[in-house]
Amino acid sequence: MRIVIAPDKFAGTLSAIEAAEAVALGWRDSRPQDETATVPLSDGGPGFVEVLHAALGGKTVAERVTGPLGEAVSAEYLLDGETAYIESAQACGLHLVPEDRRDPGRTTSRGVGELIARAVAAGARTVVVGLGGSSTNDGGAGMLAALGAASGGTLDQGGAPLAELSSVDLEPARRAVQGVRLVAATDVDNPLLGEHGASAVFGPQKGADPGQVRALDAALTVFAEATDPLGGLRVEPGAGAAGGLGFALLLLGGTVESGVARVLSAVDLDGLAAGADLLITGEGSFDFQSLRGKLPHGVAQVAAAHGVPCVVTAGVASVDPDEAAAAGVTATYSLVESAGSKEAAMARSAEELRRLAAAIASGAPESLGG
Repeated sequence: MRIVIAPDKFAGTLSAIEAAEAVALGWRDSRPQDETATVPLSDGGPGFVEVLHAALGGKTVAERVTGPLGEAVSAEYLLDGETAYIESAQACGLHLVPEDRRDPGRTTSRGVGELIARAVAAGARTVVVGLGGSSTNDGGAGMLAALGAASGGTLDQGGAPLAELSSVDLEPARRAVQGVRLVAATDVDNPLLGEHGASAVFGPQKGADPGQVRALDAALTVFAEATDPLGGLRVEPGAGAAGGLGFALLLLGGTVESGVARVLSAVDLDGLAAGADLLITGEGSFDFQSLRGKLPHGVAQVAAAHGVPCVVTAGVASVDPDEAAAAGVTATYSLVESAGSKEAAMARSAEELRRLAAAIASGAPESLGG
């Protein structure tokens, strides 16, 4: 049998590479005669550059850029020919902000703009920005400021000051990326504003209370009125990704593409699935959002297209089995259930995932190719 192991990260515990290796080790523990191929994946969030570097080669370029709190942080982008891949979370990720300092009213995306500028200076003619895992809610204003945008107010001090904007001049930023194709890689389809927008949906994850959510949405509305007077871009699917970074990229003439599709194409999962007997994917939480175009859904669709069973391993699994089956998922396994508790699953993630994979392999029914 040939097993293709293609997980996303298990947020907070395992990178996609670590998760893939743990599953591969566990499978070989039970079935050493099988061939396993590890294909770590990302949807545009944390791990985007690492996964694409492993798949595409190219060279990573290390930089020091402005972090979400204004302090310098280390980040890198991948340069593959004339295409640069940037992971916004490396410059403004939530993991860069201690829990007691999380405040989306003041975190900035400026470092993302600095990475874009340096990639362009290095010769990139296409810049793909992976969106996800951000700590920001500034509509990408900080990113625009780093590229030269000017305003009658403050653009790079977080989302809250945007409420005081009187005007924004985007032309300097547009000139900075003239002739460069910008791509926002995300599988979030939220608009910028409103009940499904960046502030309402993602603000609480970044430390915003209900009052601040309303204030941030109002501030982003002021920003949108100053930059998108006709209102066409703010409602685009993906405009609300990464606290509105998707919106800022649209303002610069960028397009929104599926991060999952971009990565699956880069690793040629379609070709790998064609010769596989089983695909195994996974993520930290397999929930209702997972079936709305997130990575496990993309992997399951590829598997289904080739008539190959697809198994999901997850830290926590809450998807209805019938809905999962309709999406192409053959079986789902929870790390928390197999480990006995959330604490055990978190404390020994790699070991428990290896043990779970071994159990799946040893008890695999015929429908999974066993």
